[in-house]
Amino acid sequence: MDFVADVSLVEGPVLWGAWAAGVAGGVYLLWGRGVKWVLQAVAAAVASAVLVVAVHWLLVYVFSTFPGVLPWEVLGWFMPAAAALLLWFVRFRGSTWRGRTAGGVALLGVVLLSAAQVNAYFGLNRTVSDLLGTTVARIQPLEAGLTRQPGGPAPARLDRWRSPGDLPAAGLLRKAVIPGSRSGLTTREAFIYLPPAYQGTPRPALPVLVLFSGQPGGPADWLTGGNLRATLDRFAAARNGLAPVTVVVDPNGTASGNTLCMDSRIAQADTFLSQDVPDWISRTLDIDTDKRQWAVGGFSFGATCAVQMGTRHPDLYPSVLAFASEQEPALAKERQKTIDAAFGGDTAAFEAQTPLGVMTQGNFAGTGTYFAAGTRDPEFIGYMEVLSAAAREAGFTVESRQIANTGHSWEMASAALPGALDFLAQRWGIR
Repeated sequence: MDFVADVSLVEGPVLWGAWAAGVAGGVYLLWGRGVKWVLQAVAAAVASAVLVVAVHWLLVYVFSTFPGVLPWEVLGWFMPAAAALLLWFVRFRGSTWRGRTAGGVALLGVVLLSAAQVNAYFGLNRTVSDLLGTTVARIQPLEAGLTRQPGGPAPARLDRWRSPGDLPAAGLLRKAVIPGSRSGLTTREAFIYLPPAYQGTPRPALPVLVLFSGQPGGPADWLTGGNLRATLDRFAAARNGLAPVTVVVDPNGTASGNTLCMDSRIAQADTFLSQDVPDWISRTLDIDTDKRQWAVGGFSFGATCAVQMGTRHPDLYPSVLAFASEQEPALAKERQKTIDAAFGGDTAAFEAQTPLGVMTQGNFAGTGTYFAAGTRDPEFIGYMEVLSAAAREAGFTVESRQIANTGHSWEMASAALPGALDFLAQRWGIR
């Protein structure tokens, strides 16, 4: 069963099989003679394009399901599935049961190809285990032996710590609920990565990295699409077992929730992330309590949230990793909808909490930000350029990278993470 769980969904036999099924299904649905069949095929192609674009427009601009538009590559892969459904309905609904069944199998082949390509673009479910959630389900709750013990020895300063030489090769993954004691926010379980050095005796005073995922989504996305554990293990292997204690936090409560990472009418999300979360980390884990050794990061919505935390709370999160950040938090593509829902139409109150608004009000000398976006993601490259310029003007040390051949996807975030960790290592003094 482990062999099946590790089968890749984004390359290799599964993807080749999806292509074979999709092409065969498409050929079967399109096969026919005469002008009528040609006209049906053309009509299905045009109608599918109109249908996908119309549904996307309604979801973004009317129902505000997403705060931004989906990439054209993703919309393009929805169209074959829609066209196949229309062709099946026109050509096979009045057929014999054998004909309907054969047409249905062909339709499923095209849908499978579309789903595989959309998944490959976003890079969220890399394996069968990711898709089924079995890897995440096996993660154990944080046990007492891995927590900070009151009255126990303080962690050794990083510059004085020496590896005991018998550290494990890999870090540990655990999960825990972080209570919203002050914010009143109820969230999903956080995931905690504890590097090999954390498992040694004595433990070093390790830096802290707090991460957020995209929206819709959840903390587990960093473990699947973000490839977090493997990347941190490689980082630690090159540095005598040292890596940040990493806590992947949920600011939203549900997969579709959006708190904007602000204190607003929607939720007290800023209070949760700036008080509840750091208090819990400091109280629960053996880490460096010097906040100069703390960082915050995220992808998409999570990157926007990270930039917000780094600008509103530079004393708490002086280092920021922003992978495809929006220019400002949003509930909808139409800016006013966000302001109305979160601040009762008070534009000044909203802008006072946005990164661009906050960065004009202070000096951020000593802080640092690492921005990244995919070369196939022009909208978010534009956001990155605006934020980078504002951050430099405000006093941040800024690095920005365009990740080749990636779009607005977890593939981009996972590819950007090693360089971002090197950026943090320099700031933290980890060699």
